[in-house]
Amino acid sequence: MHSPRLSVVIPAYNEAGRLPRTLERIGSYLAGHPELLPAEIVVVDDGSQDGTAACAGAFMPPRGVALVVQSLGKNRGKGAAVREGLRLATGELVLLCDADLATPIEELEKLLPHAQGVACGSRAVDRRLIARRQPFLRDRLGRLFNLGLRFLGLTRLRDTQCGFKLLPGTLAKELAKALVFDGFIYDVELLARAERAGYPVVEVPVRWAHVDESRVRPLRHGLGMLLDALRLRWRLWWEPQARP
Repeated sequence: MHSPRLSVVIPAYNEAGRLPRTLERIGSYLAGHPELLPAEIVVVDDGSQDGTAACAGAFMPPRGVALVVQSLGKNRGKGAAVREGLRLATGELVLLCDADLATPIEELEKLLPHAQGVACGSRAVDRRLIARRQPFLRDRLGRLFNLGLRFLGLTRLRDTQCGFKLLPGTLAKELAKALVFDGFIYDVELLARAERAGYPVVEVPVRWAHVDESRVRPLRHGLGMLLDALRLRWRLWWEPQARP
């Protein structure tokens, strides 16, 4: 198989229940779009305890699609899983995609025109595309967090946390070496470092639906994300000319 046109990176933690349907849907989508082939699906198991890696390994991808499964051995955080996925990805383009497919894989078509930089799927640009909204408290805390990121000068985007992002493979390799945060702030760090490296970052409205089994707990993870945002701001101040 030639070098992949597209790598789909899926960080996964205790996703044995949802992953088979997700892989089938992604595989079917890729098989129906020959312009994206050859392709690969990269699943990074973040130290799951439910057989996620074995579940992923049992998937039989369609022709033209390769499967890579990697386990971190212990639970290190979604940022660590994404960083490993970026390191393993070999595609000309790399799509970051959540295991729950809260954003349908079909929305990739909206990101492709912006593939020269980072195309960031967004729930905030057009909220009419949200099929199922988050609980009220979770939504309000997310908006406050985004305001905090803007205040710190870490982003201009209205939504950094949607887990559906497309970027060039060359940038993915650079970011795999540069990203340092293991937690959920990885989204913000990825976008900030991409912009510092001179890549355009575009916010693209996508369809999205809240999934009850989301791993993010606003109250439990919120303080940690805020502290990580402050640490990231401090680190970037000391790296004014740094490139990924």
